[in-house]
Amino acid sequence: MSNRDVLVFEIEQAKGKPRDIKKKKDYCPFCDRENLTNIIEQKGDMIWLENKFKTLKDTNQTVLIESSDHYGDISNYSVAKNREVFEFVYNCWNEMIQSKKYKSVLLYKNFGPMSGGSLRHPHFQVIGLDKVDGYKHIEAENFTGMDVFNSKHINVNVSEKPIMGFVEFNVVINNPKYIDDLAEFTRVTVKYVLDDLYGGKFDSYNLFFYKVGRKIICKIEARYVVSPYFVGYRLSQRDGDKQVRGIADVLLQRLQENVHSSEIENPE
Repeated sequence: MSNRDVLVFEIEQAKGKPRDIKKKKDYCPFCDRENLTNIIEQKGDMIWLENKFKTLKDTNQTVLIESSDHYGDISNYSVAKNREVFEFVYNCWNEMIQSKKYKSVLLYKNFGPMSGGSLRHPHFQVIGLDKVDGYKHIEAENFTGMDVFNSKHINVNVSEKPIMGFVEFNVVINNPKYIDDLAEFTRVTVKYVLDDLYGGKFDSYNLFFYKVGRKIICKIEARYVVSPYFVGYRLSQRDGDKQVRGIADVLLQRLQENVHSSEIENPE
């Protein structure tokens, strides 16, 4: 990795940045909708706007507010609301990609105190990187693993070669026209991570999105204190096959019980 692959954090730009992720809500700028500025696009109660606190050098940082509900989340949205969010988010991300202005465009979401986020209010980050290929160190094998569910258009698996570890889920659609299915399978997987995984010990997750040809991939990362093996050596870890198989079996059961999609009813 060269210095050109490193994102530079400009701390002076973070002065005054609000934080409420670890304490009781005081003031939330995303709830104060009348005073939002530099809005790029709006649809219903979803707003895409420039990030007021641009802390990364050589980037265009934007934020997508998912909902007017401060306590909303993928895990508690209705099926229709979650699909609406995913469609809007995908279109905004794709718009930045198609502009050809950036070396790469990242799309991700933080949720919970361990996720790296600063605000509870539900939002995505859409970041255009001027000089860095954010996908350079990601391999195809990071998106494959022990299958949970397969159909003609969608695959859900548990990573056998995770980027960071321990437990990473991949939801893969083979064409953007199936974005509603990506939303629905991700919704149920996120709910599983928060409610069931390891007895419900997780209160945080990240979503990361990738375009590989026509495929769209959402990686769901259950968050915890980062392993020292990853911090010091970039060595990821994962659970053994028996444990992963157990996780996959329970997740499949949750998908079968809760997913609203013809894909789950008629898998191929």
